[in-house]
Amino acid sequence: MDVLRSLRAVAEASGTGVIDWEKAAEAAKASTEPGSLDLTPAEREGYAADVRDARRRVGEVSGLNFEVPGAVEVQNRHHWIDANVDTLRNVMRPIEGAATPLLPDLSRIANTGSLAFTLGFLGRNVLGQYDPLLLADEPAEDHGLYFVHPNITAAASELDLPYPRFRRWIAFHEVTHAAEFGAAPWLPEYLESRLESGIQSLTAGGLDPGAFAELQVAMTAVEGYAELLMDRAFDREYADLRRKLDERRSGGTPIERFARRLLGLGMKRRQYERGAAFFEAVADARGIEAAGVVWSRPEYLPTNDELDHPETWLLRVDP
Repeated sequence: MDVLRSLRAVAEASGTGVIDWEKAAEAAKASTEPGSLDLTPAEREGYAADVRDARRRVGEVSGLNFEVPGAVEVQNRHHWIDANVDTLRNVMRPIEGAATPLLPDLSRIANTGSLAFTLGFLGRNVLGQYDPLLLADEPAEDHGLYFVHPNITAAASELDLPYPRFRRWIAFHEVTHAAEFGAAPWLPEYLESRLESGIQSLTAGGLDPGAFAELQVAMTAVEGYAELLMDRAFDREYADLRRKLDERRSGGTPIERFARRLLGLGMKRRQYERGAAFFEAVADARGIEAAGVVWSRPEYLPTNDELDHPETWLLRVDP
């Protein structure tokens, strides 16, 4: 980690945009050790076997028909930062185009530093990621499945968990997301349209609460179903994994806890819990395949009210 090089990169932010994306990535990587990718052949096969087994088990339990992305990568932290900076750039492009800061140079440095902090913090903490490539420049490009190996091994050690079982748990979680998007080919376009509508309202100087509300509800469904499905499909003991991972999410140093609040990660945890409670109720009432009906068409997504009252969704959709 080179904090001085990170600060220097931020201070050197230049260009005409409100963010210097290259300097943000440079600063994030300077403040983040990449971590080792010196995997043994057994470890590489372990990742591959975990994904294969997760694909089979999730399909059997859910009844969903889906494929795992062709791009399955074991990454270090710098790889993850590089893979995600372009996604954030695509999301921010309309806002950048409409922004007219009073002090553009100072604003660019501040924005570049904020982004570098975000990328660095997430790069040091993300364990795995299913990437549906929302707002991608090449929409036909295959979705991605990433595992940040140094973070997985570090978290397993920190939590005193068996590394192979913990790695398998993460693989199952990410494959459940692949199942959702594979079963719902309409879902990327649905999320993109709500995201773009909300961003357009911001660039016009207003806010469209409806667009962001629909996006929030959809993402609650995405995260909640994944929580339900990984619990039902995982083929090992997992109670200690979930308990210790939840403790990790709420613990850490004061700076880490502040960063989580700043980035809204506590809100994401509540999103998991709310969505999982909805799908647990549906699965208990009608079976897990009935819960998967939500991915059949956009109209079957729960409303915000139905998330808290799953019986009303069951009456409306009758899966």
